[in-house]
Amino acid sequence: MSLRAFLTAFLLAMPWAAWAQEQAFTNRATELKDRAATDGRTLASLPEGASVKVVARGGGWTKVDAAGQSGWVRVFHLRFPVVAETSSSSSNALTSLGSALGVGGERSRSATTATTGIRGLSPEELKNARPDAAALQRLQSFRADQAAAERFAREGKLNAVSIDYDGGRR
Repeated sequence: MSLRAFLTAFLLAMPWAAWAQEQAFTNRATELKDRAATDGRTLASLPEGASVKVVARGGGWTKVDAAGQSGWVRVFHLRFPVVAETSSSSSNALTSLGSALGVGGERSRSATTATTGIRGLSPEELKNARPDAAALQRLQSFRADQAAAERFAREGKLNAVSIDYDGGRR
């Protein structure tokens, strides 16, 4: 392939590469981690509303570029803006094209939607799973006894609520 053909292909592909990176914002103050794990090293603290570019996704984590620094944040700490198009029954192909190009026709409005996609475990992963005693012990360290839970509820002025979770089928 000649250099000229390569450069032409590269320049034509550049807008697509830019669109591949989604814009997102932090929906709360969060930490930028060096890897997709809670025990990863914190690279930076991101304030609520910080603008980031999504680079990759992996489970409950998203790799982002935040002000030139690359790292991982929890997917639930991000919100993704979308543009919703309004439509009418009298629209035709020409007004739709004009709307898509941002000239005349329909008006668009901005909306914010939170989206997540967390991958589950495959049957093969479940079959090959092995117990992790250290992780179980860590989880058990977060457990609260009844007295601590009641104290927390009292201090938070929480009220007990009974929910019929089985639809009355007892």
